[in-house]
Amino acid sequence: MTDADAAPCSVGVVVVAAGSGTRLGAGLPKAFVPLAGRPLLGHAVATVTRLPGLRALVVVAPADLNDPGAPEWAGVHLPPDAVVVAGGASRTDSVAAGLAAVGEVDVVLVHDAARCLTPLAVFERVVEAVRAGAAGAVPGIPLVDTVKTVDATGVITGTPDRASLRAVQTPQGFGREVLVAAYRSGLAATDDAALVELAGHHVVVVEGDPLAFKVTTRDDLEHAERVLAERAGPAAAGLPD
Repeated sequence: MTDADAAPCSVGVVVVAAGSGTRLGAGLPKAFVPLAGRPLLGHAVATVTRLPGLRALVVVAPADLNDPGAPEWAGVHLPPDAVVVAGGASRTDSVAAGLAAVGEVDVVLVHDAARCLTPLAVFERVVEAVRAGAAGAVPGIPLVDTVKTVDATGVITGTPDRASLRAVQTPQGFGREVLVAAYRSGLAATDDAALVELAGHHVVVVEGDPLAFKVTTRDDLEHAERVLAERAGPAAAGLPD
């Protein structure tokens, strides 16, 4: 890991890899589904370990698969000081378990292993926004589809202005004390940014990336495989990128 003393701030990353992956239909937890010869988690970790200022890496794994020596972990190259903890019954419980193991850092990033192709530049933009003073920062991309709000019967009740909407991704980053306090508050939310917002803080959106898509279905996995095949194409053929 990068020497935190030489970095503008110290960073801890919680990689959430405890999801069941039912919709992917692969017969094992989603983070351990193979993608181009290594688990989704392996691709995510490979990017995280290149992050400047990284001081702590915590992987939250399924309770029955939290031994890095298990065969399913082949292709996941963890740094020697990385920590693996068991996930909980919900994503909130899993993030709380990971957060408890991070230790003393300036900035905490929470990242979904299923967003395994998220570029390093996205991580860096999130860290920089928090380092610059934001309580929290999330990557997001503009919506291309018109969005409707509907009532319980399916009747359209409104059409939000698309220009003001963003589809958010991970990693989501926060000052460590801000996120710890939000988790201790007893509030409930659908993601970490919403939880921090409910705790009274402003969270900013930084530029995301289409490659930070979440692998949820078989179509998503096939898309990820095509992305990696296209990326490897020039090198495999001995041509310049």
